[in-house]
Amino acid sequence: MIELALIRSLMQRDFYEDHKGSKCPDKLFSKDIRKIKNTLDETMSKHERDVSITELQALFFANNGTLTSANKSSFEVIFSKIAKEEAMNNEIAKEVLSKLFQQMVGEEVANLGFDYVNGTKNNLEPLRSILDQYQDDFTPSFKFEGDDISFDTLVDHLNLKFQWKFNIPSLRRRVEGLSGGHFVIVGARPNTGKTSFHASLIASEGGFIDQGARCVVLCNEEAYKRVGLRYLYCKSKMSSDQVLENRSVALKRYEPIKQLLSIKDATDKNMDYVEQLAKSVNPDIIILDMGDKFATAGSERSDIYLKEAAIHARNIAKKYDCVIIWMSQLSAEAEGKINVNQSMLEGSKTGKAAEADLMLLLSKNPDIEGQDSNDPQRHIRLAKNKLTGWHGTVHVELDVETGRYSA
Repeated sequence: MIELALIRSLMQRDFYEDHKGSKCPDKLFSKDIRKIKNTLDETMSKHERDVSITELQALFFANNGTLTSANKSSFEVIFSKIAKEEAMNNEIAKEVLSKLFQQMVGEEVANLGFDYVNGTKNNLEPLRSILDQYQDDFTPSFKFEGDDISFDTLVDHLNLKFQWKFNIPSLRRRVEGLSGGHFVIVGARPNTGKTSFHASLIASEGGFIDQGARCVVLCNEEAYKRVGLRYLYCKSKMSSDQVLENRSVALKRYEPIKQLLSIKDATDKNMDYVEQLAKSVNPDIIILDMGDKFATAGSERSDIYLKEAAIHARNIAKKYDCVIIWMSQLSAEAEGKINVNQSMLEGSKTGKAAEADLMLLLSKNPDIEGQDSNDPQRHIRLAKNKLTGWHGTVHVELDVETGRYSA
């Protein structure tokens, strides 16, 4: 058997050094042979020499003292067969390993195909991941090169620490801005101005688009056209009535941002979709509105699957060097309160919050019966801040007609 010949060859120190680890993983072997290889790996980690079949057999049985008589007899037969095998040279070993990897990859692809047929997988990323792991001859594809930590690279990173500046002065004084790799959570109660908040950061004067950022807004709660209107109002500095009365002026002000802004209906999409977008489109900033709805409910506990989605989002930000801003609801506990906190995040008080570099919680003054409900004052609580360390509340104003924040 091929796997027995491999075990016999791996007992030679030089051969083992050339083929250990990912070059000859445990999953290439059947269940019983895998147990023998585990003993061999343990032995090779302790001894810098060849291992004889007698030594390997003795160590194996010493490590597996609970084997039944029948199982012990079966393994004795296996060891006797290993003893009869001849060690392979490197050329033959490479060919043998290629065949074993080919069988293994074929099984993994076949299992994925079964998942696709049954609808349990809905994107090609798992297949791409398998194919990326192996070379054309089916041997593992693994290359390691240390990342660039030259002086110039590190100093350039200092200059990009806050690549995209906040255009709200009171906020910018506390946190200058964001850069690729940052994961941000923005939370608020309904009708507080969450959508207007990201529209203002991106589209109003001095916003991310004015700084040259390519921005993608993924909407899975509010209709994308309504979200688009918030951006139109922000950029044009015009209310809905003013846009209708002065279409040419509104168009002239709005048109320039379309080259750097994409708004997409992402209803029923998940974090795999977000990763595919980040990989193919290469945006600087991705808005998830609402972030929670990109989570796949793989558990009855929302805190678990929301945390998993937040980890995925953070990894996407780091892997593709983009900012991800996750819009979130605050629970009913935050209704009518100015002083809101992280524990009021809906669905996951700590899980998704733990992944954030920056958490901004928006609130407004409580409505008072008989008074105008369009109070412009808003409060931004920096509930978590790994970027500058400052925690507290900044006070801003929201122009409810144009959706623009100012301070």
